[in-house]
Amino acid sequence: MRIRKGDKVQVISGLAKGTVSRVSSVDKEANKVVVEGVHTVTKHIRPNKQNPQGGRLQIDKPIDMSNVMVVCESCGQASRMGARVLEDGTKERYCKKCGAGNGQISKAKKA
Repeated sequence: MRIRKGDKVQVISGLAKGTVSRVSSVDKEANKVVVEGVHTVTKHIRPNKQNPQGGRLQIDKPIDMSNVMVVCESCGQASRMGARVLEDGTKERYCKKCGAGNGQISKAKKA
């Protein structure tokens, strides 16, 4: 899984192509991500105890993970992410364009 909650991503296909925003949630089983401000739908709510007047809510729906690319923190471009093992045994994500590290995946394994 190369995309995590809180990552800055760019949409690469669909109606919101080119939009850069943050990931608010990730569903690994369905291979979907919810991106803030992308694929927003209006849900009509009936009057109830929590919302006595009813109304309309704007909700962000999930999109497929293949439609987004992570924006690198150091070079600022949308790029692929790779995984590499460092000398101390920790595993980290890195940008395939500039080679900069973008966060730790796992801790060092004990031998």
